[in-house]
Amino acid sequence: MQALTDLEIGVMFWAGRDPLETIRELKSLGAGCGQLGIPGDFKLAGAAAGWKDALEAEQFPLVTVFAAFAGEDYADIPTVERTVGFIPPATRAEREARTWAISDFAAALGAPSIALHAGFVPEDTSDPNYVAVREMVRRVCDHAASHGQTFALETGQEPAEVLLKFFEDVNRPNLRINFDPANMILYGSGDPIEALDVLGKHVVSVHAKDGDWPPEGVAGALGTERPLGQGAVGMDRFVAKLKQIGYRGTLNVEREGTAPEQWRADVGMAIELLTRLRA
Repeated sequence: MQALTDLEIGVMFWAGRDPLETIRELKSLGAGCGQLGIPGDFKLAGAAAGWKDALEAEQFPLVTVFAAFAGEDYADIPTVERTVGFIPPATRAEREARTWAISDFAAALGAPSIALHAGFVPEDTSDPNYVAVREMVRRVCDHAASHGQTFALETGQEPAEVLLKFFEDVNRPNLRINFDPANMILYGSGDPIEALDVLGKHVVSVHAKDGDWPPEGVAGALGTERPLGQGAVGMDRFVAKLKQIGYRGTLNVEREGTAPEQWRADVGMAIELLTRLRA
């Protein structure tokens, strides 16, 4: 597998299509690596061999395997609170088992990291949900560590200081962050550039995504995702800040909620932008 350069440009993509065709399309857009998302209803049994063969045939490094869960809904903030990640009590056991299975799947592919949205972590450390999720994250970290993996939580649903406090409380060396600057804007949780000063030492991977703040006066509304460079993140400032804090990992374009042709156009444009900014 080819070695990654500093700030290598990759793409976040999803399982479901033919692995070889998928990777060839990503390479045609200019991607040098990728993060593979696994939908909640994707059948893991028997799937690793096809992905492993395609990744090796195309010499395409896979930096992260992302877990999503059946029943998650990102319609608005209250719905996210009820359905996403480890927070909903009714689905914790099955989602923990699924995350362990994702870790095993990632190990079969040689991916060094797994990641997911944990959901809205309560600020009150005595909250039963906080305690339960903390212990759950510790167990997932320990399982991932058995494969030599990091376990990354994605930013966005809580302010940087709350996430940092949670990291310190979990106290696992392989717990890391997949930093998504747009999510912090979409959820209204804080300025992503400032958040890098707080969380930078824990960042293992980055999403290159853009968006606008939630509309004023609309309770529970999320912001709107935009093509890279057309939202409120300020990608020039973001990439410059990553360089300043010494981040040397990958920049993974993520573009959601678009038709395939638009997705390809937006991802291609994003890769061109990042190629200029990282120089």
